[in-house]
Amino acid sequence: MNTYKYTVNGRDYTVDIEEIDGSEAKVSVNGRPFTIELKKPMRKTVAHKPVHVEAPKPVAVAPAQPVVAPQPKKNVGSGSKVVSPLPGTIVDVLVKEGDTVNQGDTVVILEAMKMQNSIEADVAGTITSVVVKQGDTVMEGEVLVTIE
Repeated sequence: MNTYKYTVNGRDYTVDIEEIDGSEAKVSVNGRPFTIELKKPMRKTVAHKPVHVEAPKPVAVAPAQPVVAPQPKKNVGSGSKVVSPLPGTIVDVLVKEGDTVNQGDTVVILEAMKMQNSIEADVAGTITSVVVKQGDTVMEGEVLVTIE
């Protein structure tokens, strides 16, 4: 039901439109019911019943956990550092501490943007530390292995 307030020749009227069906409308003016004929037919309306909406129930929220800084994966050994050129996930580590590598040998396979990237040794030497393991997520510039 729609309610409208009008003033005609200084007199106030409250008009409640209860239902409209084509060119006939059921209204109430200052509490008195009338059926009126409309000059231009309108689509049928139905008086809507008020809907009761309950307030949302409070939800228990667990207290916020303190943010813990990520722990370094492993101590970085001495020597030349082979770093990740981009963020990704370690798919395979092809070397272990004590292995001898030549410049250009693949030491780690890194998956980034659904592509596998071979990470190569920059220098020849002996692996002094392997900082990552398969499944680790690394950021750009993070040390993967060291070579001395």
